[in-house]
Amino acid sequence: MSTRTRIELGRRADLGADCANCFGLCCVALAFTKSADFPFDKPAGDPCMNLDEHDGCRIHPQLRERGFKGCTVFDCFGAGQKVSRRTFAGRSWRDDPATREAMFSTFPLVRRLHELLWHLDEAITLIERERAHAAAAQQGRTRATTPDPAPWLAAFERVRHLTDGTPDQLAALDVDAEYDAARALLVQASEVARASVPAPPRRSRGKGQALEPGSDLMGAALAGADLSGRTLRGSIAIAADLRGADLDRCDLLGVDLRDADLGGADLSGAIYLTQMQVNSARGDAATRLPEGFARPTHWADGR
Repeated sequence: MSTRTRIELGRRADLGADCANCFGLCCVALAFTKSADFPFDKPAGDPCMNLDEHDGCRIHPQLRERGFKGCTVFDCFGAGQKVSRRTFAGRSWRDDPATREAMFSTFPLVRRLHELLWHLDEAITLIERERAHAAAAQQGRTRATTPDPAPWLAAFERVRHLTDGTPDQLAALDVDAEYDAARALLVQASEVARASVPAPPRRSRGKGQALEPGSDLMGAALAGADLSGRTLRGSIAIAADLRGADLDRCDLLGVDLRDADLGGADLSGAIYLTQMQVNSARGDAATRLPEGFARPTHWADGR
């Protein structure tokens, strides 16, 4: 087993947002554009008008009602407190122009690396879980065939080490290349986890919705669908109807679930699901989420 920090999803200090120990970086460093998610334009580097002098949000309880839906979806994966307290050792962007410029450049890079760590962490968990299941099924008679988690652990430690770099070291990184290097491991872990799920029936050409990586599922009618073991990686599922769908061991890496209806859907075993995806969708009290995920407050009325 690994020696990584293992804290419940959404509450861990390493890869979960801790706004109390951040200098409000997501409210300053990032840009947003007037849209359904934000009521006005804000350039990168300009503090949001709702950010107070203590780096808190003045309207946090009313964000969605005031038009800041995008704020309730965003997750920094712990990059905010990492950059604030470790990379810059507690120096705030308010202290001097040099710190301000460097901090705002560093934050998006660390956030992307932390998101990659999140997925690698889950990949390791998938491999370790399947390896344990295989070993139990074999009852010690033969060696389990599930891959050794060592390559995944090494990738996790490599990326974790990169996040500890100085602002100059982080600025020199090619973060896209780090994602490219990890992609095969993420895909392999998904394949291992889905191996025991019966293969979905072949679909006749031109009939039904394509359910494969990179599918266009915008507004798709998938209520009650059995999506267990499917690979929807990288698909667009904006406003898709997924009410009552079974997504056990369904690969959702990078799937756009904005405004998708997850009412009554079972995502408890979904692969590579993030809190951001959950926050961006709609659900209800019957929606099943993985252990440790927070049920969005805006789901209370099912919208």
